[in-house]
Amino acid sequence: MGNSLLKFLRGDCRDDNIQVVVVRERERRVAALGNDLFNFEISSQVPEGLSHHVDSSKRAQAIWYKKLLEAWKSVNPTPKIPEEAATLVILTLRGNPLAELEGLLSYYGLPIPPNYNIVYELALSSSSSSSPLNEGGQLVLHTLPVDVNDVGDGDGITVYVDTADPRESAAVPIQVQEAATRAARNFAAADKHQKTIKNAGYQFRNDANGNVILAKKYRIRLQGIDAPEIKMPYGKEAKEQLAKLVNGKCLKIKVYNIDRYGRSVGDVYCNGIFVQEHMLKRGFAWHYAMFDKRPEFARWQKEARAARLGLWAAPNPEKPWEWRRDKRNAGWRGGSSIPIEVY
Repeated sequence: MGNSLLKFLRGDCRDDNIQVVVVRERERRVAALGNDLFNFEISSQVPEGLSHHVDSSKRAQAIWYKKLLEAWKSVNPTPKIPEEAATLVILTLRGNPLAELEGLLSYYGLPIPPNYNIVYELALSSSSSSSPLNEGGQLVLHTLPVDVNDVGDGDGITVYVDTADPRESAAVPIQVQEAATRAARNFAAADKHQKTIKNAGYQFRNDANGNVILAKKYRIRLQGIDAPEIKMPYGKEAKEQLAKLVNGKCLKIKVYNIDRYGRSVGDVYCNGIFVQEHMLKRGFAWHYAMFDKRPEFARWQKEARAARLGLWAAPNPEKPWEWRRDKRNAGWRGGSSIPIEVY
């Protein structure tokens, strides 16, 4: 171990070895929660150290673990990465104070999802409303102007929401509030507070009037479409088309759910334009029919294909989900410690 540490300090350690260490540490955090859940199933005892992170009684903690155990067994596949485990905790323990959920996540070293307040509200909405979330879009985000660099590909955008929004202001962690206040008072020392702010999913951004404000970061996955990945044919063109449409614009996003990567999945509107419709009609994306059955999506794709627009200019374009599957399989065959995740 001493030689390994020495090599690391000298810079002799290979990047892939460092990556393996990081991956194993992330897996360990998830495994710790899984082990405690199954220990609870046997002994009905919650971890002793948990009470240092939460204020709830042992009885309340036992109820948490009973619910989490049931959820852990029912979900398929079980969480593999910290972000998945954290989202499962919040979805399962809806109704409990957010401070308690943050304490539980902290105990296991699990990250607070950047959009945990939306996850929390979606969970509450789904348990209290008789109508499904995708028939109303109860949660709506109104974003700051989008920067072209925040467009990841043809179906993914990073957006920011002003924390002055009532929903956002109520969820800003105390440490972020304190760091933002100190940074605002002393710009010369602002850099040292940026890490606290950024790690919690916040940034200082410009609003539509050019004012610097504190904003919450959200990763958005466009509901119902799947654009070619960047390395696929027409992947760059799809990204460029989406960037051209939303650059500098404020978006309206109806959030339906949260995916396994912690992204908010929803319908995106830009100056009255339904973005998914725009992308499908011009042949910049596939209809992701396995996750969205809306007939208009199928019709828009059919029209673009008949006109041989965009990606449909090729006689037999590869489906993005099949391309990602092949890349994951190639990762296993190539001896990777974990499958390559491309999304």
